[in-house]
Amino acid sequence: MASDFALKSRAVLALLLAVYVQASLGGITCENLNKETCAFAVASSGKRCVLEKHEKRSEEEAYVCWTSEIKAHMVNDWVESDHCIEACGLDRKSLGISSDTLLEPGFTQKLCSAQCYNGCPNIVDLYFNLAAGEGVFLPKLCEAQKGDVRREMAEIRSSGFVAPGPVRNSVEYTVAPAVAPS
Repeated sequence: MASDFALKSRAVLALLLAVYVQASLGGITCENLNKETCAFAVASSGKRCVLEKHEKRSEEEAYVCWTSEIKAHMVNDWVESDHCIEACGLDRKSLGISSDTLLEPGFTQKLCSAQCYNGCPNIVDLYFNLAAGEGVFLPKLCEAQKGDVRREMAEIRSSGFVAPGPVRNSVEYTVAPAVAPS
């Protein structure tokens, strides 16, 4: 009961923090976000923010947040909460946007958990679209978590297309006798 209260308190605090950041910025611009808030954020334009790592000439690493061309579905001005990052098994320092994490059974298990799937619409929307790009329907993948996960992962790896097995060829080849040149 106490942990439930703590969880709800964190969610409310994260939501208030997100609202405060949005209000103080007058709308989110990805280029103004730092590496702790960039990944999984959505700008006021509705486009997703992407964190990238660059090396300076001094061999020092620098993180840059920029606006991608990927539109979020019905979400804008959004900094993802720590609760959702944790519930969905993500990392704040994730670089780029990729469907590769869908291949990790531990990640898909967290993504498909009730806490993430029912409580973190921004993340579910992102991975729904990433899965669709690979030819996989996310609800079907989540359903597979209860059953044969390996088969579903094989379908993702092959982008939803599994090559057919060998087919016996019924054509008979005949060899015609060679004709001597005249």
